[in-house]
Amino acid sequence: MEQDKIAELREKQEKAKLGGGEKKIKAQHSKGKLTARERIRILVDEDSFEEFDMFIEHRCKDFGMDKKPAIMGDGVVTGCATINGKIVYVYAQDFTVTGGSLSKTHSEKICKVMDMAMKIGAPIIGLNDSGGARVQEGVDALAGYAEIFLRNVRASGVIPQITAIMGPCAGGAVYSPAITDFIFMNNETSYMFVTGPKVVKTVLNEDISTQELGGAKMHVSKSGVAHYMSKNEEETLFLIQRLISYLPSNNMETPPYIAPNDHIDRYCEELNSLIPENPNKPYDVLDVITSIVDNKEFLETSRNFAQNIIVGFARLNGHSVGIVANQPKVLAGVLDINASIKAARFVRFCDSFNIPLVALEDVPGFLPGSNQEQNGIIRHGAKLLYAFAEATVPKITVITRKAYGGAYCVMNSSSMGADIVYAWPTAEIAVMGPKGAVEIVFRKEVAQAENPQKITAEKEKEYRDKFANPYVAAKKGYIDDVIEPAQTRFRIIRSLEMLATKRVSNPPKKHGNIPL
Repeated sequence: MEQDKIAELREKQEKAKLGGGEKKIKAQHSKGKLTARERIRILVDEDSFEEFDMFIEHRCKDFGMDKKPAIMGDGVVTGCATINGKIVYVYAQDFTVTGGSLSKTHSEKICKVMDMAMKIGAPIIGLNDSGGARVQEGVDALAGYAEIFLRNVRASGVIPQITAIMGPCAGGAVYSPAITDFIFMNNETSYMFVTGPKVVKTVLNEDISTQELGGAKMHVSKSGVAHYMSKNEEETLFLIQRLISYLPSNNMETPPYIAPNDHIDRYCEELNSLIPENPNKPYDVLDVITSIVDNKEFLETSRNFAQNIIVGFARLNGHSVGIVANQPKVLAGVLDINASIKAARFVRFCDSFNIPLVALEDVPGFLPGSNQEQNGIIRHGAKLLYAFAEATVPKITVITRKAYGGAYCVMNSSSMGADIVYAWPTAEIAVMGPKGAVEIVFRKEVAQAENPQKITAEKEKEYRDKFANPYVAAKKGYIDDVIEPAQTRFRIIRSLEMLATKRVSNPPKKHGNIPL
């Protein structure tokens, strides 16, 4: 009798693992998509996945659902596993079962692993591939989404939340990913939007393709909704593994340490000649980043969005750090609306999870113009200011060249709470550039001169001689040291070691009111 029961169990397990059946699995593969279980198998360590609620079935009886055979698992695979030995919780929606649509029981399975992740203190990873709320369940399905949203908010800043968009993600389904920390999309099968192309055509009479409206390229470059874009699903899953390697499991842990094989005192000689003599000539700040970090390894976040600022993860002497760097190659590295939002969210993530921050500053100011002002550059720029000022993790700034005006303050200046501020000899710290300063300070003198161009050039040189170096700020104690560029790696690592036991907290409050 026992053998019969074991045989029955095995039969049910095999049936549940087939999801919607062989025909639906073939249809999934024909679209270039993996199944839910195939995705999990690639993502996690071999034989580490412990599945929960394999036999759950929906409870809906309306609109003929009671006449259809219920499929075990109800369109989502949930469980616990490890990635490189680190415990994670995973849910993967199964498009072969009613299009991966979300029912009440489907949402209950997701909520269960989210609750477990919070209780244990482990990252939660969602692999989304769903047609949205199950229409036959009406408000029950909507309530299911709301319960997931609530948990997303409660988990924010407590455990890392990662979402991979593996198929369609539309309507209310997009808001759970939007609350999570990082969104991955691939260029073959991912798309997400609040309303699809057909609705857009009906309401606005606008013809637009699915990819143009909500494809991966659009979201990583224009909307900034997605943080990483890959070629295909496998690459997405490998990227998630790489990201997880930099993150602690929860907000009470320190980031993971990986024993370095890159010397702490490695001399980065190439940095001594990196900054062009012409202050208006660009250079690539990625050259600075890859030069100073361990083994030249840098995981850039939001690479295609707001490219005038670079953010991402690296290691310095084996310890995870978050890097925020102005990019002189794009818009001269100015701060605009998108750059401010991108950097602010990244800074707040790092601060939530005890990841030290390193800012590489070369910023001529905020982007001027009516478009920026009308769209709220004041409010959005203040987000980055708020994020750096609020952060209590170790914060180090290296001023490589320009540090002008309010943007100098916002990019983690000493007066804003930076723990250590270094400057290269090429640093220029001033209210504005020489041309603008002369137009204000010497306006009358230039206007009355017989040769305005000559006077302007002389005054610009005078202003540049005074401020196109870091020593005025150093005399006043606004920077801690002027350093040789080649020693930047060594000096940052030494400072991080000194700051490892930093303990500081903000005043008691329910929460601040960041200028959203």
